[in-house]
Amino acid sequence: MNDSPAHRNVQLVVDALRAGGAADRAVDGLRVLPDAVTTAASAAAALGVEVGQIANSLVFDADGEPLLVLTSGAHRVDTGKVAALIGVRKVTRASADFVRAATGQVIGGVAPVGHPAPLRTLVDRALEAFDEIWAAGGIAHAVFPTTFAELLRVTGGEPADVA
Repeated sequence: MNDSPAHRNVQLVVDALRAGGAADRAVDGLRVLPDAVTTAASAAAALGVEVGQIANSLVFDADGEPLLVLTSGAHRVDTGKVAALIGVRKVTRASADFVRAATGQVIGGVAPVGHPAPLRTLVDRALEAFDEIWAAGGIAHAVFPTTFAELLRVTGGEPADVA
């Protein structure tokens, strides 16, 4: 990747990865793709990887507070299970406005990092099965390679069974 990403959100992600001690592989491997990849399936197809290797960054409303769940693209988050896990009454899919307010990013391009303030984050244990994981880079066209351990470190996330 060159040193001056085209979009402010991509630069925020790069800065957050560097600040979080991400390996050069994550920053140097960041790709801005010609087409938007707003689903795990489209990202996996564009990258030539398994859908399970895509770390979907999903923002939920957990009793009014944002919760970021980084989940394998191979399955869906069980919101009841997650609510019990984190000790809240209810976890629901957040609105587009809620997501943007919490992350500064839009649905389909939400990255694990680069937000205005740290978010409580759960990282799906299913991602641990892969040596390489791909996550969104702050816009729907950007992705970067990472690992389960690195996602935990750069996000301050908690490993969890979320499906």
